[in-house]
Amino acid sequence: MSYQVIARKYRPQRFADVVGQEHVTQTLANAIEQKRIAHAYLFCGPRGTGKTTVARIFAKCLNCTDGPSVEFAANDSRCIEITEGRALDVLEIDGASNNGVEQVRELRETCKYAPASMKFKIYIIDEVHMLSTAAFNALLKTLEEPPAHVKFMFATTDPEKVLPTILSRCQRFDLRRIPSALIVKHLALIASQEKVTIDEPALFAIARGADGGMRDAESTLDQLISFCGEKIEEPDVLSMFGLAAQGQILELSRAVLAGEIPTALQQLNELAQHGKDLGRLVGDLLNHFRNLLIFQVSRGDVNMLEVSEAEVAALKTQAAMASTEGFTRILEVLADAELRLRDAASKKILIEVTLLKAIEARSAVNLDAVLKQLNALRGSGSAGVSPAVAASPTIVTRPTAAPSPAQTVAAGVTSAPQRNPPPAIVSAPTAPTAPAVLAETPGSPAALEELWARLIEAVGRVSPFTRTYLVDAYPAAFKGSVFTIGFDPEFADQLGLVDNARNHTLLQTKLAELGHPNTQLRFVKAEAPAGRGAVAAPTVPAVPPAAPVAPKPNEGTAKTNEPKTAPAPAREKSASVPFNKDDFKNDPLIQKALEVFKGQIVEVRA
Repeated sequence: MSYQVIARKYRPQRFADVVGQEHVTQTLANAIEQKRIAHAYLFCGPRGTGKTTVARIFAKCLNCTDGPSVEFAANDSRCIEITEGRALDVLEIDGASNNGVEQVRELRETCKYAPASMKFKIYIIDEVHMLSTAAFNALLKTLEEPPAHVKFMFATTDPEKVLPTILSRCQRFDLRRIPSALIVKHLALIASQEKVTIDEPALFAIARGADGGMRDAESTLDQLISFCGEKIEEPDVLSMFGLAAQGQILELSRAVLAGEIPTALQQLNELAQHGKDLGRLVGDLLNHFRNLLIFQVSRGDVNMLEVSEAEVAALKTQAAMASTEGFTRILEVLADAELRLRDAASKKILIEVTLLKAIEARSAVNLDAVLKQLNALRGSGSAGVSPAVAASPTIVTRPTAAPSPAQTVAAGVTSAPQRNPPPAIVSAPTAPTAPAVLAETPGSPAALEELWARLIEAVGRVSPFTRTYLVDAYPAAFKGSVFTIGFDPEFADQLGLVDNARNHTLLQTKLAELGHPNTQLRFVKAEAPAGRGAVAAPTVPAVPPAAPVAPKPNEGTAKTNEPKTAPAPAREKSASVPFNKDDFKNDPLIQKALEVFKGQIVEVRA
């Protein structure tokens, strides 16, 4: 007798033998016992999970000698015919090669005839999604109202390609990937019957490479027996699959969490030199960090994880090395690399960059956390920076002092917006600072205008875009702790761009630095006062001079293209800042934003 491969030799022959699909086999068994047998079934799921096997067992249950029955004799002649594929009344059709409308018409003609020797005539169509649209349409009427003696069983790996009109006529069963623990248990049983010695790490490596498919795992075991003989160890499995050992995955993940860049790159180089599948390496890292995240969130519950006992000890150690947000950011970096890996010219370089990004992502500070720190500083009225914020590589701060009257530029002169503001200096206070002196609420229009000009200048250092919108606004009122900012109807469309939580936080922070903490902001649309002058934006030097010095000729306008003039009699409706659309589009910050968000500029308005 010719040799039979393990996948066929140990193919399940009863519902009780099917591994990991109890939600399907139990439902079909109950349907047989309750005599609620439908006329069409659809089995879908990944490859090697038992779709055709379940359909064949179901056919044996329906056509056994005393059937329909879940339990049948092992030597039942009808069941043996179905198992060997020679039953006249159980027809297995390959949907990939019989996908034309002519084959379906032939099926419609033959299904009218009664079964030859069994109770039901059963059609098992594998890969049914390969049928053409015309073939599906030709099958519709017969599938909805077949003869009483006909049953249809479809199997597919891609149910999305099956027409909805076909799906609505079938009972659908989704077979899932088989857990690694069940694959390991089943392979150990087969190895004992084949008199083969195989250690547990090798079994877990086979299950990891099979990716939830029992047929893939059995085929791999069959190949390993031919390669290794009667003793199989983990290195044999790793060399066949191109997988990294579990210990190497754990060491690489530990280096990432510890921030050890040389160790991580050295580990990757060794894996690449030994011919490991780098794409599979990224997938294994993704799965490991996912396990770390679940382990941390569930507080040590391993019921949701498919890990060995050796991995559980590593999870306990590494789960304490980063926060939940850190694990989430690392997973995002690895998932992005997995998508880009298919089109990468050099996979090793891409994975090296990915490891560096993952090391940086583990300790990055979330933007929400930064805003909370800013709100805390605003609420406490402190001028210093907390250590948590100062330690972040993305946070910069500049101590700002209120300018004296001599440092304020004359009204009507507006400095050009800084397209690339100078980098701020991160510094932590070495000694306790004196409490900030709160400024009085401006009562006169002149004082309000001066505060408004200083506020715009302070905002411009942090966000030139926000400043561009605010130069078209005006301070309507400052009563109590409410600062009302008005927009003329001509610029009302900019109100929605400014009135958001981020700008509220920015303005409140700058007002607190100017001596007005705990200020609430209100944006309104209203006509600007007729006699209101242009906005003055003072220039505050980083280090105040020892004494007020009057500007020399031609020195006061070093940062502006406009000459010094007297205050304008009325506020101009147009923007007071020189604006060039081409310069705006070519601004490096704008280009970087377009690259990050994959956007395009639709319209530019001053």
